[in-house]
Amino acid sequence: MKLKDTFVTYSSGEGHTMVATEGFSGIVRSNKTAAFIIEQLKTPTTPEQITDAMAARFDASRQVIEEDVARVLEKLRSIGALEE
Repeated sequence: MKLKDTFVTYSSGEGHTMVATEGFSGIVRSNKTAAFIIEQLKTPTTPEQITDAMAARFDASRQVIEEDVARVLEKLRSIGALEE
């Protein structure tokens, strides 16, 4: 899976923003966890690979990371942001 090319992202010191260029109408602002997941989705990946990358970077239990990844992926699916 990966982020559809119709979604453009922007990171700044204040956070992470994602805007659709077609389809979904709106702006998505993300916390650092969701931003990390979205950045991982810029290239083809799997939920397991995202979880592994997060586990290497963040100090959290694997279960919490898996839940975060699943929650963010579901939100992205709901707005049509993923190619699967």
